[in-house]
Amino acid sequence: MTNPEARSTNELAEDRTDLAATRTLMAADRTLMAWIRTALSMISFGFTIYKVLQGFKDAGVHLAHPNSPRSVGLFLTGMGTVSMVLGTIEYWASISQLRSFRRVSVWRPPFFIALVMACSGSFVFLSIIIRLL
Repeated sequence: MTNPEARSTNELAEDRTDLAATRTLMAADRTLMAWIRTALSMISFGFTIYKVLQGFKDAGVHLAHPNSPRSVGLFLTGMGTVSMVLGTIEYWASISQLRSFRRVSVWRPPFFIALVMACSGSFVFLSIIIRLL
């Protein structure tokens, strides 16, 4: 007795390949969202440290290193922005590789959020630099 719904091994392999491509796409999305979380934390913490230490300095509190608010703020916002740009580049490369198996657009929601975060981080970084000039 044969099963009328039996599928060939080629059909099963195609289904498995499609599912693997979907899993890879979802993994790339999750990885980019992790980059976004990391960058957001670094940028916001860097800006917060800059503002708090600058407030202490403006209030007349003696700091061991007078340029420490600028240095710490610039370092953290710069690192957050660089990590966001690197994460976005990594995502772009992953999606480009995935295109050889499946039709996929890079213009997905995590990519838009990453672009906004990279622009925001650049703005915060530049605002700290401009404020200090």
